[in-house]
Amino acid sequence: RVLTVSENGYGKRTPVEEFPCKGRGNRGVIAMAISERNGALVGAVQVFEGDDLMLITDQGTLVRTRTDEVSLLSRNTQGVRVIRLREEEHLVGVQRVAEYDVDEVVEELAGDSVEGDLGGGLESDVEGAPSSEGDAAGGEDGAPEQPQD
Repeated sequence: RVLTVSENGYGKRTPVEEFPCKGRGNRGVIAMAISERNGALVGAVQVFEGDDLMLITDQGTLVRTRTDEVSLLSRNTQGVRVIRLREEEHLVGVQRVAEYDVDEVVEELAGDSVEGDLGGGLESDVEGAPSSEGDAAGGEDGAPEQPQD
């Protein structure tokens, strides 16, 4: 789904299938109807079931909400209120917060730490890389190596 939000706190989710593929010479399609009520479009992000949404205002307010709570509407509609804003406050950003399975992340991190010996270093495997025996500048006496003719 594509989630769109406007500067006055309105938003909606729209199935991605409602956005047709167009060539690069096309002028695009309407993602959200703009009016005085909902204001200009602030952002559009692809969201999935179970994701959260972070909404950011120009006065520093951050609101985190579930994307599943935002109404599913067609492309050419204005949307529903997603965040209540104070007088003279506007929405300036939106970001998807993906849901992670904690157990999967822990297993992945644990697997990464045992997969290889990190102490060996890669310098000896890379051609032209300085070795740990010589100086990083090049030769054993610290002077840069001269090219051979």
